[in-house]
Amino acid sequence: MAEPFLIGEAMTGGYGGADILHDCTISVEKGQIAVIVGPNGAGKSTAMKAMFGMLKLRTGHVRLAGENITALSPQDRVAKGMGFVPQTHNIFTSMTVEENLEMGAFIRRDDFADTLAQVYDLFPILKQKRFQPAGELSGGQRQQVAVGRALMTQPKVLMLDEPTAGISPIIMGELFERIIEIARTGISIMMVEQNARQALDIADKGYVLVQGSNRFTGTGTTLLANPEVRRSFLGG
Repeated sequence: MAEPFLIGEAMTGGYGGADILHDCTISVEKGQIAVIVGPNGAGKSTAMKAMFGMLKLRTGHVRLAGENITALSPQDRVAKGMGFVPQTHNIFTSMTVEENLEMGAFIRRDDFADTLAQVYDLFPILKQKRFQPAGELSGGQRQQVAVGRALMTQPKVLMLDEPTAGISPIIMGELFERIIEIARTGISIMMVEQNARQALDIADKGYVLVQGSNRFTGTGTTLLANPEVRRSFLGG
């Protein structure tokens, strides 16, 4: 059986002397959506940061397209095709929308006009507001800027940490629709989400973490139908 496109396998590690992840394995296939859910403090964001190189693992490894990238810095992982959108401080508020997006193309040496046009097709409101300071936008629009800027690097994998935090249910639904569209272009999506039910609804693969370990793993549909997952993590 072929290895997943991106996998963090048997990851154990944390900050300082304390491990947060315990033999945790997360993966995503090419062009699919993987969602990490679980209670607060479960290690969801830590698992994603470990896969992006922001946390040194004590044991375990990360592989992208079959290549062991465990020792690479986050910057080197971006050059390999990984994009990461943190939950907070993910835009430059004093810069315009377009300047923010152009900042996303910093590693590119080619003409990125086509990619910029694709981002504007995906998020039409950003084209309307492209000369406006990003700090003046709504929460949902700021999140679109953050995702758009990550797409400017032409990533093979897009990692999103709580993309719907602080935005309304309507905007959340729209953002999830855009995420599905991005995956359809062949980009793998890995997402940490508090809105577990809605996120699992669009997930090809789901992971429920508890205390830094895999508690449940399966398709989004399977996890949504699992009585224990529903009772313990989805409110019944």
